[in-house]
Amino acid sequence: MHGISTRTGDSGIEGGIEGVIEGVVEVVMDAPPVNALTAAGWFALADALTAAGADPATRVVVLRAEGRGFNAGVDIKELQACPDASAIIGVNRGCAAAFAAVYECPVPVIAAVHGYCLGGGIGLVGNADVIVASTDATFGLPEVDRGALGAATHLSRLVPQHLARAMVYTAKPATAAQLHAFGSVHSVVDRAELRATALALAGEIAAKSPVIIRAAKESLNGIDPWDVRRSYRYEQGFTFELNLSGVADEVRDTFGR
Repeated sequence: MHGISTRTGDSGIEGGIEGVIEGVVEVVMDAPPVNALTAAGWFALADALTAAGADPATRVVVLRAEGRGFNAGVDIKELQACPDASAIIGVNRGCAAAFAAVYECPVPVIAAVHGYCLGGGIGLVGNADVIVASTDATFGLPEVDRGALGAATHLSRLVPQHLARAMVYTAKPATAAQLHAFGSVHSVVDRAELRATALALAGEIAAKSPVIIRAAKESLNGIDPWDVRRSYRYEQGFTFELNLSGVADEVRDTFGR
């Protein structure tokens, strides 16, 4: 539903990957053509992540995608087709819910990223516990070219501050190799090996005491230097302001020309 599916570990995992430990749950985005999610899609993703974490049998969640790229952010067409502010309110709330569901999931979330990871995709991976990426993965915030702001909170968890600012202002992406050099991407592998690599890492974590791993996740969130939920909602206020002023519509109307 809404391009989101959940697949549980062991023999139930699609493709029959050997050695997958029970307790690994995959949450998969598959919303053609580019994995740009509608408001309903973002809420569905939040619900899937929350449900996975709420199951006491879950030990690790792997967040990944099918198709050309990991996530292209918000479905701009939904915003363009809406005659009032309801769509922007919906996607604002949906994105906030999905990003929070990653961060607040009581077990580790591993993001497996291929192709493009843009806009809302940055919000997801920036809140993940571990990131693995394929060699073709790129990470960027094209928000200023789309009439919006947001997820700089999460980009700042992936790259140094000055690079984050340059990426926001220019809308130019960074490569998986760059993020690996910064230490924010755990490993970079060929695209064909991405899913197996993420599942192997998930299995390594899932083999440990689930009680201790859940405690570790809670403790790491508790010592985080900033409140990612509040920081992101602050950013979203500027997005809403740009929409109210009409500037966002002007920029979006030029998108794709």
